[in-house]
Amino acid sequence: MEEVDHSEVEQKLQYKFNNKELLDEALRHSSFVNEQNDADMRDNECLEFLGDAVLNLVTGHILMQRYPELKEGDLSRMRANLVNDSQLAAIARRLNLGEYIQLGKGEIHTKGREKSSILANALEAVIAAVYLDGGFDAAFNTIEKNYSELLNSINAPSANHDYKSKLQEIVQVSKKTVPCYTVINESGPDHDKTFTVQLTVKELKTEGVGKSIKLAEQDAAKKGLEILEFDA
Repeated sequence: MEEVDHSEVEQKLQYKFNNKELLDEALRHSSFVNEQNDADMRDNECLEFLGDAVLNLVTGHILMQRYPELKEGDLSRMRANLVNDSQLAAIARRLNLGEYIQLGKGEIHTKGREKSSILANALEAVIAAVYLDGGFDAAFNTIEKNYSELLNSINAPSANHDYKSKLQEIVQVSKKTVPCYTVINESGPDHDKTFTVQLTVKELKTEGVGKSIKLAEQDAAKKGLEILEFDA
């Protein structure tokens, strides 16, 4: 069988495989295997099973690191929103995986390369292939890079408390002014930045930290409220 060039996939994943056969298997749908006269050829279903487990482990790890104050139920709900088929398929489309999935004639005819279920399953299989090829650290880095935008956009349940609005209501009445928020630091790589924001309300100053400017502002406002309530 003609060797397939998956260099574009590797480039977008930012991971180079030592064992190219693992990536081949990850992108091989059962409909394709069923049409081949090769009893040793494997489809991607077992890798999909493993990739699901690896993805859940890594996203759970990342969420616990970012939100150590949250309870198990909140973390579970956040993880479920990250690893559903819709999110997986969106990432797969960004990586252009559909172009490289080997499908049977029937699936090609019914536009299988555009089906969210096939794309999501293929991405899970690719994650497993990275894990088997390079170990946990390689899988962790690959998932974190490809989930960075989504991870930075989600709001933790604790962030749903609008500390900024509550603070503004208080200071407008008590201090006849409005809070000022200034980004004073950005750290980390582009795919995983951490922001530090300074809140200033006359003589009161606090600093907040978060994975987005919005979260950092909320953190600074929360600390400001704690000081005002303590002084009251």
